[in-house]
Amino acid sequence: IGKAEVEAYIARVAEPARTALEKLRAIIRAAAPKSATEEITYRIPSFNYKGSLVSYAAFKKHCSFFPMGSSAIEELAEELAGYRVTRGTIHFPLDKPLPKALVTKLVKACVARNEARSRKAD
Repeated sequence: IGKAEVEAYIARVAEPARTALEKLRAIIRAAAPKSATEEITYRIPSFNYKGSLVSYAAFKKHCSFFPMGSSAIEELAEELAGYRVTRGTIHFPLDKPLPKALVTKLVKACVARNEARSRKAD
């Protein structure tokens, strides 16, 4: 159900945001563990791995990437300097290529965060 809902969300998004979201989803999927699952959470696509991992959404002039907390944003603050960043969101403008290496680092930081939380809970 989750993956189909995500695909339906992306299909409703107008270009050029749809292509950007498809690329963002592929980068996240490649960086996340194989056991990560997809679903719609808070009406936007999300990946889960040992809890909420990351979410993303399309807007008129940017894609938003939600690392589900501020730790990854703080950890990679220098590399995020060229992007609009709010407390829990990173905006990737649609008129520029997606920063694949940066998104990969963000996802891996979120995986590490969730794994650390999971170890503490055990």
